[in-house]
Amino acid sequence: MADADTRPNVLHVLTDQERYDCSAPAGPPVETPAIDSLSSDGIRFDQAFTPISICSSARASLLTGQFPHGHGMLNNCHEPDAIQPNLPADLPTFSEELVAAGYDLTYTGKWHAGRDQTPADFGFSYLGGSDDHHDDIDAAFREYREERGVPVDEAELEAALYTGDDPRDGSDGTLVAAKTAVDVEDTRAYFLTERTIDAIEAHADGDKDGPFFHRTDFYGPHHPYVVPDPYASLYDPDEIDPPASYAETYDGKPQVHENYLAYRGVTDFDWDTWAEAIAKYWGFVTLIDHQLERILETLDERGLAGETVVVHASDHGDFAGSHRQFNKGPLMYDDTYRIPLQIRWPGVTDGGATCSLPVHLHDLAATVLELADVPAPDSFDSRSLVPVLENSGEPPESDDWRDSTFAQYHGDEFGLYSQRMVRTDRYKYVYNGPDIDELYDLEADPAELQNLIDHPAYVDVRRDMRNRLVEWMDETADPNRIWVTDALEAAS
Repeated sequence: MADADTRPNVLHVLTDQERYDCSAPAGPPVETPAIDSLSSDGIRFDQAFTPISICSSARASLLTGQFPHGHGMLNNCHEPDAIQPNLPADLPTFSEELVAAGYDLTYTGKWHAGRDQTPADFGFSYLGGSDDHHDDIDAAFREYREERGVPVDEAELEAALYTGDDPRDGSDGTLVAAKTAVDVEDTRAYFLTERTIDAIEAHADGDKDGPFFHRTDFYGPHHPYVVPDPYASLYDPDEIDPPASYAETYDGKPQVHENYLAYRGVTDFDWDTWAEAIAKYWGFVTLIDHQLERILETLDERGLAGETVVVHASDHGDFAGSHRQFNKGPLMYDDTYRIPLQIRWPGVTDGGATCSLPVHLHDLAATVLELADVPAPDSFDSRSLVPVLENSGEPPESDDWRDSTFAQYHGDEFGLYSQRMVRTDRYKYVYNGPDIDELYDLEADPAELQNLIDHPAYVDVRRDMRNRLVEWMDETADPNRIWVTDALEAAS
């Protein structure tokens, strides 16, 4: 192990359901100055993907360095029908490896990676912000709000948008977006930033020994998109144009895609309604970005910026009107599977490069361990990004980097709907267990509107993508490899 003084601190800011395009150069006009600074001072990965678009599963992958079928948490751990509500006690995690290597670990915000397990079970000192396992508010934030004279349960909402009628009137509507009358300083995002600043300052003051790893888990921009002014009014719905995928007809698509409109309650949403929701979603993104800016300024002011690697990523994306959909689900479009990822490593990633190599969210597990000079456990499916960071976003010449990313889905609240996905820079293939498969030419159809699975001109592409999928399932010991292979052979 290297001298502790030479190993960098790591600050990992994870957002919840942040779309990749909000901070992309060619994306919508969302203000993200802090994230942009990480891109200009570090490396922006424009082909980063989550292994699964479900909160608990993705977060468990990030912790264990494994695809979901490896760690077994296949759907959200808080659900009554959770297939596996907690991670196996003997499964290695990057955090426990860091603790053993002398790192001080702190954590604030959303957890959601175990029904009965907390961050403390994996080596973190938890600083509050959410309840033990899910998205709900904990005593620490409630006390903070009470001290400010704005109890959590008394906050008023304005211009609230629901999927149905207002549930306060006894209906079954789901809150999508609203303006809250509280001050920015009363938001959970601000509170989590305060706790993060406290953790940074404790290290700067010498109250903690060894390098640190701190994770700030913002609950947002996950729905409901509830933000105060100025963020609630920052973006004008009348100036938001529909994305190309809003033209979705679902012709030639799996039936579940259209069914999901009714399941999420957005069948009757028109564009004006979506524009109102998207304006609040973008405002939520900018609110969080401004809190990230406060965190980065603290690193600078306390003299820790030069020795701290900063990582920004999201667990998965959000449809936010794309394909006329809401939230996420059994639809493996880039809107929810492609994620933002920026890494700033002072003295190493100073050129502001863009990396187009395909990477996974859980590659960060192996990356953090290599930064700490700790070997990754054999159980990890992840691959360290350190060689890429050290080579201006390119793999070393001797390195045979992957040219595909993979993902899976297991139904979550929607029942058993097993999916597998393989994606290259040009093509995406989705295996849908109970329905037709999907094939998209992303170069010709970046909005993923035309399913080419039965197109005669793409027979060879389909065969190649299926072979890639089966090879990946073999390499990662996916237990569903046999029935997927049988299904693909029957379809050939």
